[in-house]
Amino acid sequence: MRTLSFLFAALALVTGMYRFLDACLENFYIFDKDHLHDVSQRAIAAHGNDTRSIVQYIVSELDEKVGDTHLNKDEEWVFNNAGGAMGAMYIIHASITEYLIIFGTAIGTEGHTGRHTADDYFNILQGTQLAYVPGSYEPEVYPAGSVHHLRRGEVKQYKMEASCFALEYARGWIPPMLFFGYADTFSSTLDFPTLWATSRITGREMISNLLKGKF
Repeated sequence: MRTLSFLFAALALVTGMYRFLDACLENFYIFDKDHLHDVSQRAIAAHGNDTRSIVQYIVSELDEKVGDTHLNKDEEWVFNNAGGAMGAMYIIHASITEYLIIFGTAIGTEGHTGRHTADDYFNILQGTQLAYVPGSYEPEVYPAGSVHHLRRGEVKQYKMEASCFALEYARGWIPPMLFFGYADTFSSTLDFPTLWATSRITGREMISNLLKGKF
């Protein structure tokens, strides 16, 4: 009985802490989703279909606005397999409550978005993304310059029919999302070198930001 009481007390404490921290999430963010959408649109207007220059434009402005303390300006591209889709990503920022990446593929892909503990803002930089929810008879269409907001807890099918790259911004609880990002390695690809590279970069950025007081 004493053990059961202890477990209930511990559960109540953890639940209370989670609810308190969840209510304070806005205080931890250093990126503004509206600014990210705006800078994405301006980068596209400035560089058209030159995606490399678009990415450099965005990172350069973030460096001025946020500062390089919390940014990874080295383009360390790694493959990303998640939800049956395959692409590549460049991690610009990763912390406990936010991540900012360039994600995309030059040849197209399709898969499951995952059901996440964070809101995800997919700013299309080049190409078009399609999305689908059960019960709809028409796809959601997101061309370059638009933003696809996947709300926390929601799930969709998505597709990039051809070359498509996006500035992806997630805000919420990031660590639980890693399980979705790792699952395909163990169930399908068995690409452990890529898993190690992803873990190394993500872990380095998260720990570095945590040590700087960025949750």
